Amino acid sequence: MTTFYNNTNPSNGSGYYCKFNEEFKYILLPVSYALVFFIGLALNATALYVIVFRTKRWKPSTIYMFNLSMCDTLYVLTLPFLIYYYADENDWPFGEPFCKVIRFLFYTNLYGSILFMSCISLHRFVGICYPVRSLYWLSARRARLISVAVWACILFCQAPILYFSRIRDVKGGRTCYDTTSPELFDDFLVYSSIVSVLMFALPFMVVMVCYGLMVRKLLEPGWASGGGEEGERGGLSAQRSKQKSVKMIIIVLAAFMLCFLPFHLTRSLYYSFRYLQQINPAQVSCNLLEASSVAYKVTRPLASANSCLDPILYFLAGQDARSNLTKKVKSSTSKQSCASQHLTTQL
Repeated sequence: MTTFYNNTNPSNGSGYYCKFNEEFKYILLPVSYALVFFIGLALNATALYVIVFRTKRWKPSTIYMFNLSMCDTLYVLTLPFLIYYYADENDWPFGEPFCKVIRFLFYTNLYGSILFMSCISLHRFVGICYPVRSLYWLSARRARLISVAVWACILFCQAPILYFSRIRDVKGGRTCYDTTSPELFDDFLVYSSIVSVLMFALPFMVVMVCYGLMVRKLLEPGWASGGGEEGERGGLSAQRSKQKSVKMIIIVLAAFMLCFLPFHLTRSLYYSFRYLQQINPAQVSCNLLEASSVAYKVTRPLASANSCLDPILYFLAGQDARSNLTKKVKSSTSKQSCASQHLTTQL
């Protein structure tokens, strides 16, 4: 049972408050986070292995995918602590400093995934729509500089989480706030709104515009045509590039529409209703506040599931990744076959 007060000092027993049942999250969040942890860790570890050990030449897209995989890996590594916390029904045993670190890493890598997916989308957009200019703009050196700038932006924007994240002893346990303590909620709402606009809404709009222009370019009749033998080779290369672009568009849009958009919409609604009820309890009923809270908590696992989608983006949209992984599998199979033949000969 969760109690929500509209004043900053609920211990005095005054003020309007709501009570609603959130027992479902003690099953939903641990189970969903556990699935994301095991699946996401396996997929991202495989992606990192292929990038680091099986990729000889790092292209700009490889650099962005490496950073994206790092974000996802660091993100899923925070989940075991949250699994324990929610399975133990909101009883945080690790202390306030570690609560701050976990919340900071959780949101840092969540928004890192959004920004690096946007970088991958912009990279493909320039290559498709401005192929001549891409020869100058799409270099590995520029990709590294952009990646450093993205990390700096993420760390700067998420640093206030280290201030807002708090723990508080409540009846039955110790809460590690997903938002902040009640007395700081108004300030947190302003901060959260700014971050949502800068690190989700703006990248989402940029990605949508880029994909709209990419689709229009890919649908042009003469985009992949050419004459003669050289033209045929160029046409095949363009066709492969087109297929990779279409796969990337589908996966990235799925991640934004299924994972990030519901999470940010329901969170914004919940925060807004909570703020409005603090100002004037008559404006927002407890039932409406409870419904928005339930919707927000249901969509949190969807945001986490993005960590499982990102490696699929790498393996499906990257021909080099598939070929490197295939070579590794064939090499292992060949070694096993040779060992078996050698053993048979000796026997």
